[in-house]
Amino acid sequence: MTDTVLKVKELVKDFGEKRAVDHFSLQLKKGEILGLLGPNGAGKTTIIRMIMNIIAPDSGDIEILGQHFSERLKDRIGYLPEERGLYRKLKVSETLRFFGELKGMKSRDIKEQGGELLKKFDLSDYCEKKVEELSKGMAQKLQFITTILHSPELLILDEPFSGLDPVNIELVKDIILEKKREGISIIFSTHLMEYAEKIVDSVCMINRGKKVLDGPLREVKSNFGTRFITVSYEGDPRFLDSLDYIKEYRDYGKEMEIELLDLGFKDDLLKQLVNHVSVSRFGITEPSLNSIFIRKASETVEEDNLPQRGDRP
Repeated sequence: MTDTVLKVKELVKDFGEKRAVDHFSLQLKKGEILGLLGPNGAGKTTIIRMIMNIIAPDSGDIEILGQHFSERLKDRIGYLPEERGLYRKLKVSETLRFFGELKGMKSRDIKEQGGELLKKFDLSDYCEKKVEELSKGMAQKLQFITTILHSPELLILDEPFSGLDPVNIELVKDIILEKKREGISIIFSTHLMEYAEKIVDSVCMINRGKKVLDGPLREVKSNFGTRFITVSYEGDPRFLDSLDYIKEYRDYGKEMEIELLDLGFKDDLLKQLVNHVSVSRFGITEPSLNSIFIRKASETVEEDNLPQRGDRP
């Protein structure tokens, strides 16, 4: 029996003259978290909606748990859409009952599992409150609970951290990792690379509807080498522009990620830094997902701007 839970092959989707998804493929294995990464408008949500059979691809094929989409298959999937939607007049307890019954759960299981999840998300005291009485963050947590209530085999999360404060982002992250340990397969779609980097096993980067990179996270990072230096500092780093052994650097105000042409220049770099700024940390690191994506996205733009066969010079 194959351990592939989701297989997407050569999906194409056009909206009028705009190609939103361009021959996109991916595979998700059992117990794996796959990060579907890209900027807003890259095509991530369109891909997810095709997987969930909300919209049909113009061409391509999708297999979920070894079969094509069906109504029966829905009960084995948990889907958190980017655009959240709960019935505002329902109480929290009624919301859980509605979504649980929709997935074929028994009343006793809804009450038991729902109660445990409400407790985890600190919503037990709001059980008899209407959804419209909840804060935005509370409603987001309730929506997440309805997504995992029926213990799905496949979780598809579209921007799961949207609208959450840092404390609740950590809580949702911990629940996602807990579900992975239970053997659940998860697609995690986001444009927030720093969160994805902490929890995904593999990545699939998309830009302008095209896949620009995919593979296990460790392998993806190793392919970009170890020429990266992370620096925490105080001062003005603009002198780095004059150093010809720096390929590029990204400055975040008090921290920088610097890519060298060769790691052998690290000592020269440290001397220059100490002479110009106050350094509190200096270390060799892997490239961040954010840096990798920015580079791959830039390459995609350059390729799109190249003359195509048959174009006039």
